[in-house]
Amino acid sequence: MPTPKKGPRLASSPAHERLMLANMATSLFQNGRITTTLPKAKRLRPLAERLITLAKRGDLHNRRRVMRVIRNKSVVHKLFTEIAEQMEQREGGYTRIVKIAPRRGDAAPAAIIELVTEPVSPKQAVVKEAEAATKVAAAEAPEAAAEEATAENAE
Repeated sequence: MPTPKKGPRLASSPAHERLMLANMATSLFQNGRITTTLPKAKRLRPLAERLITLAKRGDLHNRRRVMRVIRNKSVVHKLFTEIAEQMEQREGGYTRIVKIAPRRGDAAPAAIIELVTEPVSPKQAVVKEAEAATKVAAAEAPEAAAEEATAENAE
């Protein structure tokens, strides 16, 4: 059994918190952005990003895993077809939290959580490819030197 999180929860019980986060994730995927309190947005972000990652894989098993959280089939379909295609080139960071003015009435810190729809810049992709190439070259360099040394010793 997993250890419960320390400190206060967003709702009165863990079940209520799970349902509340599932409803917020459903609204986020339906509308693209939602306005909520800052603590709720911070708790929603990892869940939403995990669901998008599962949707990017796109197989039946992951669709069923997403359906455990999001009960609305039309939203799941939108997540797997539209949102997953938009996020295909992105390796994380699918959501953005923007702080806004405190909520009227109780002055709770408010925030907007939204899906990042801008395409990944090609410069970032080139930098990642270059970093990967240097790692591969660094890994191959000691191996090549070791092979040359054994060849010289054999002669």
